[in-house]
Amino acid sequence: MDIRDKRILEALQEDATLPVADLADRVGLSTSACWRRIKALEEDGLIARRVALIDRRKTNVAMTVFVGVRTSRHSMAWLDAFRKVIQGIPEIVEAYRLTGDMDYLLRLVVPSVEVYDAVYKKMISEVDFTDVTSFISMEELKYTTAVPLRYA
Repeated sequence: MDIRDKRILEALQEDATLPVADLADRVGLSTSACWRRIKALEEDGLIARRVALIDRRKTNVAMTVFVGVRTSRHSMAWLDAFRKVIQGIPEIVEAYRLTGDMDYLLRLVVPSVEVYDAVYKKMISEVDFTDVTSFISMEELKYTTAVPLRYA
């Protein structure tokens, strides 16, 4: 990947709807050369997909809740059951397996504490946990979907 590929990726992370001609002008390429590079970046898997980012406030899911999960069960069967449960809950938008004191961290977007409580009850009715700790975000200080490219 060269500097032009990085510039293409930076621009697409800002706005994936940019016309190829405009993108080509930004990075100093012809339209066809730019299009070929974009296709190569897609084929190489560097561009995994293109999506629309939705304004959570306008769709009534402005509340962010982080949920830390601990379990005493570390079997593949438990993990598979947990994955199945969280895949079926659209309010859970991110989930991570961690090192340290907490086993899993979830990020949820919900309209209210009542909706979060319903999600919580669904989770605990389907999977056994040792501990579930919730953190309601009071303010979003930084949010981005852009990946830093200086390491690529």
